[in-house]
Amino acid sequence: MNGKINFDSSSISNELKFLLDCLDNETNKQVPISVEPNLDWNLFLKLVRHHRVYPLIYTKLKSAKYIPATIIQSMFYDYQKNTFKMLKLSGEIEKISRLVFENEISTLFLKGPILAADLYGDISQRTSSDIDILVNIDDLDKVESLLIQMGYVKDEYIQTVLNDWKWRHHHFVYFHAEKEIKLEIHWRLNPGPAKEPTFNELWQRKKVSSLPTSYPIYCLGNEDLFLFLTSHGARHGWSRLRWLVDIDRLCKTNLDWDKIMSLLKKYQYSHVAGQTLVLASQLLNTPINKKAKQLTTGSRSNQLAQEALFYIQRFINLHDEPLSEEIASYHKKHLFSLMSFQNKMLFILSFLHPYFEDTITLPLPRKFHFLYFPLRPFLWFWRKTRIQEMS
Repeated sequence: MNGKINFDSSSISNELKFLLDCLDNETNKQVPISVEPNLDWNLFLKLVRHHRVYPLIYTKLKSAKYIPATIIQSMFYDYQKNTFKMLKLSGEIEKISRLVFENEISTLFLKGPILAADLYGDISQRTSSDIDILVNIDDLDKVESLLIQMGYVKDEYIQTVLNDWKWRHHHFVYFHAEKEIKLEIHWRLNPGPAKEPTFNELWQRKKVSSLPTSYPIYCLGNEDLFLFLTSHGARHGWSRLRWLVDIDRLCKTNLDWDKIMSLLKKYQYSHVAGQTLVLASQLLNTPINKKAKQLTTGSRSNQLAQEALFYIQRFINLHDEPLSEEIASYHKKHLFSLMSFQNKMLFILSFLHPYFEDTITLPLPRKFHFLYFPLRPFLWFWRKTRIQEMS
């Protein structure tokens, strides 16, 4: 590729182009001057909401005379609602931080108000729907007990056999009905079976969040945060521009790129980081560090970035199930293409481990669950045959 980025964004709509123009260098509050005369402002508002960037866009465009007043008013309502939400989440984070601190449980807070405070300097400038906390897997029971005392209820949606939850999944979900707060307790940064830093490694490299609280709130060090935000955004197809804006903000901090390059190599995320930086530089004009430019010139990084436009141009919510057959098929293939060769092998081998569906196909007493290992191919074949007969 001759050391150049090969990325074609010509297919994106004028409304999305204008949104990207507003997000480009968004710390400059100047309103974009050049605007397409026939922009569909309702579509623009839909894009702003879908990509969860209305706090930034409202702040920049609130005084723009060429935007219909109803659009500005809608964005103000979203901005105001989000501010109250972030204040509520921040208060809850302080309560949880105090509780785990008093019980000597090490925790790392991810995303949400923590990210807003550290990268945006103002919790009102980023959206978040929940609280994410990373803990050592050995402390899960302790943390759950504390959450139950606080009034949280666990969503028992994970179905597991032979403890496959420990590596197939990465978090449990809890809800507080009265406070209307969703909380995720992570024991991994991403679903397995891919290799990633241990909690103890992340804890050793932690930093204290700038979110003002009476108890210290610990979060990922910036280099680990880059690895996490990169893998998280890629896994979701960068379907929300909010995640790419996080990367843009993080890249403008004082990152140790030698350390980042070492982490990317160790956990085989170089091509994923390349995808991330291609998207950020081409869509948001994010400056790329000299040491990181090599990540953006590989054909694989550029191809993955091009594939991500499928998500960015559409209103895709991967949590809105069931997904259409087209989106589900595309996402399945894209996730596989994101994996390194080693992780692809691990993923394929993971199919040899029993799934919960096997216990439904052939119920066995728990003490005989080990038999699902040799029976797995036959049970899988039986289910596939039944599905074909019913279709």
